[in-house]
Amino acid sequence: MKFTIKRSIFVDHLNNVQRAISSRTTIPILTGIKIAVLDSGIILTGSDSTISIEIYISKEDESNQLSIAETGSIVLPSRFLGDIVKKLPEDQLTLEVQDNLQTVIRSGESVFNLNGTAGSEYPTLPEIDADSTYVLPGHLFKRVVNHTIISVSNQQIRPLFTGVHFILADEQLKAVSTDSHRLSQRIVPLTMPEESRGKALEINIPGQTLTELTRLVDDNEDIEMMVTDNQVLFKIDNVYLYSRLLEGNYPDTDRLLSLDYNTKIKVDAQELVHAVERALILSHQGKNNVVKLSLSQEEAILSGHSSEIGYVKERLSLLSFEGDDLEISFNPDYLREALRSFGGQDVVIRFVNPTHSFILTPSEDEDEFNMVQLITPIRTPGN
Repeated sequence: MKFTIKRSIFVDHLNNVQRAISSRTTIPILTGIKIAVLDSGIILTGSDSTISIEIYISKEDESNQLSIAETGSIVLPSRFLGDIVKKLPEDQLTLEVQDNLQTVIRSGESVFNLNGTAGSEYPTLPEIDADSTYVLPGHLFKRVVNHTIISVSNQQIRPLFTGVHFILADEQLKAVSTDSHRLSQRIVPLTMPEESRGKALEINIPGQTLTELTRLVDDNEDIEMMVTDNQVLFKIDNVYLYSRLLEGNYPDTDRLLSLDYNTKIKVDAQELVHAVERALILSHQGKNNVVKLSLSQEEAILSGHSSEIGYVKERLSLLSFEGDDLEISFNPDYLREALRSFGGQDVVIRFVNPTHSFILTPSEDEDEFNMVQLITPIRTPGN
């Protein structure tokens, strides 16, 4: 096996494949990158058994400066391969596998030898034989993920909540996530494949998968999505990301969303984010990380304290206030992330009472649930 390629191209693709590789894997071969050389190009593969990324580098694309002398496959240690290729001195490199799986990497006057493993020992990626392909614009997909990923749980005790629930039906994509303390929902239009019209598809995609996807796709690219019983494949040009799906029936979250309120405010999201960040300086020093929002017709006050450090109090400027006076306490990190997810829009916040979850929606779409954040308050003495 032997090929020559433009070094910067190889580095970029290695970096993307390495996103799927974990140093904590219990399968030794998965700490490596599989390189398969075909007559038509090269396939790079990385996996952690949950996520697999495969990239095809075509010989026909002249910008790759790829020439193939001999086909074959090898698995090389990911970390060392990446570090070596990044540091090579010339614009091109040659990689050659010898009979004993010794791999020689040459560039200019630099020569490295790496011990490899036979490519045939690398696990085979799943076959995705899907009936339908869903196409999502990259910029829209990233907005959906960025809005919902904040409510994904990092606790494996409830694996289903470590992902985002996708419902594809009625010419729309509905994405929902919750960690039981907060909830995020985003609904966007979707052109359904002809063979899927009139049907509904519900899947649970791991949060890690979605995070890696947003790093791989550009705003102007489309993402093709294909689903089987327990796997999903995302295709972005020459990049393929495979992921297992999370098993289980996602809870009905619609019942948690209501436009009812006793107190409603409209705020400049960016101004409130800055105020929350100032309160965080002290609230992070307390054992409970709590701030309080006091609302009345006369004023709005955000306050927080640490018994060891001190106290903060800030008067807020509201764009509008409607309803009853209210005092409510909550985790300020949740509010900051929720506000940021709206991208600087003015936000409407609806409150029922100090112990009931409150809902954030963009002011231009305040009576719909196309873009929602929900936060559960924290009970404090007096509430």
